Amino acid sequence: MTTFDFGQGPVPAHCHKNGGGWVADTAQVTATAHVGPNAQVYGFAQVYGHARVSGEARVFGDARVYGDARVYGDAQVFGEAQVSDYARVYGHARVSREARVFGDAQVSDYARVYGHARVSVEARVSGEAQVYDFAQVYGDAQVFGEARMFGDARVFGDARVYGDAQVFGEAQVFGDAQVSDYARVYGYAQVFGEAQVFGEAQVYDFARVSGEARVYGHARVYREARVFGEVKGNSEAR
Repeated sequence: MTTFDFGQGPVPAHCHKNGGGWVADTAQVTATAHVGPNAQVYGFAQVYGHARVSGEARVFGDARVYGDARVYGDAQVFGEAQVSDYARVYGHARVSREARVFGDAQVSDYARVYGHARVSVEARVSGEAQVYDFAQVYGDAQVFGEARMFGDARVFGDARVYGDAQVFGEAQVFGDAQVSDYARVYGYAQVFGEAQVFGEAQVYDFARVSGEARVYGHARVYREARVFGEVKGNSEAR
């Protein structure tokens, strides 16, 4: 019996015929899938369809990688996470728990997607960004830098969330909007159009920031405020 140590002691395993990578006998990898020579699939993970796991990538736990998905570099997909369609997970990225990455989405660099989060269509999550809980990133949206998305937040369209910004609760950022620096958007707030929220500004409650609005500095927009212009410094709109 052939064994291999995936990190917790030797277990029965074999080299996959399509690529030569190690696959635990408890895992399932179809003949059409590729596991590169330095990649590993173990636990009860499944890799099927025309999916490819390469580089130093790891797929383990109960994770699934399928369709034409690619996991490569030093990326890891584990827990009950799924990567499918034409999605890409690479660099040092981690997709875990019950997260889903699908469509043409990409998760890269040191980004983390976990919990029940969803990244789909052509969205990008990169840098050291984290998307978790039930948050969703989709469309052509991008979340990068050290940004955080959590709760039931949504970022979609061509929106950008970056820097150390956070979007959480049931907030939404969409259209061509941007949230950056140390800004916070939360509660049921919405930022959309070509609006920008940056600096240490906060938009929360049921507030709406839209059009070409700029909210920055230490500004606060809250309650049911509607902002279409500029709110700066220590100003408040409510």
